[in-house]
Amino acid sequence: MSELAVTERTRHRRMRENGSVRRADLDAVLAAGFVCHLGVVVGGAPMVVPTVYGATADTLYFHGSVASRSLQQAAEAGAAGAAEMCVTVTHVDGLVLARSVFEHSVNYRCAMVYGVPRVLADEEKLEGLRVLSEQCAPGQWDYARRPNRKELAATTLLALDLAEASVKISVGPPDDGDGPDAELGLWAGNVPIRTVFDAPVATPDLADGITLPDHIAALRSV
Repeated sequence: MSELAVTERTRHRRMRENGSVRRADLDAVLAAGFVCHLGVVVGGAPMVVPTVYGATADTLYFHGSVASRSLQQAAEAGAAGAAEMCVTVTHVDGLVLARSVFEHSVNYRCAMVYGVPRVLADEEKLEGLRVLSEQCAPGQWDYARRPNRKELAATTLLALDLAEASVKISVGPPDDGDGPDAELGLWAGNVPIRTVFDAPVATPDLADGITLPDHIAALRSV
């Protein structure tokens, strides 16, 4: 599918010029990170919880401890077919500094995914956890020990279909060059922001002779 379906929840109403219905843009936003914010109603009140995620071509996986109230309630309600959720992923790409404070803004890429999550059973959790692990650190799933039964039982893993999603992207300099503020003699422009991996730091109790794996060393060049 090359375009996202437009629903009442995903329709771009404000700043439509920043909206995108290209499926490739959704895929790019999801591929660029591994932290999302989960919006769910807990005890009649809204709660927004940060958690890690992994994405495939059609599914968003996210997880947490079974002790997490938000995920536990979402899992229980989702099993009953009643838990609507909204998951957001946002990347801040720069500050847009104009000649007036009113025109200041932020360059960003953002995706919002709506739907009812599906709770994964133990036999499905391993695949979902693999996707999540590979999203954060490609190659780590095959390098590290896999979860055992006890660890799987202590993990709630949810899957959300990507069928209903909204994407917005803001790029470029401030848009005040053709107005009266252009005559103020003030600097205007954008300050790019990027997230990078620094040099890996070994745990203090690492045994002698254990070298840094190639797939972790490669993260710094991403």
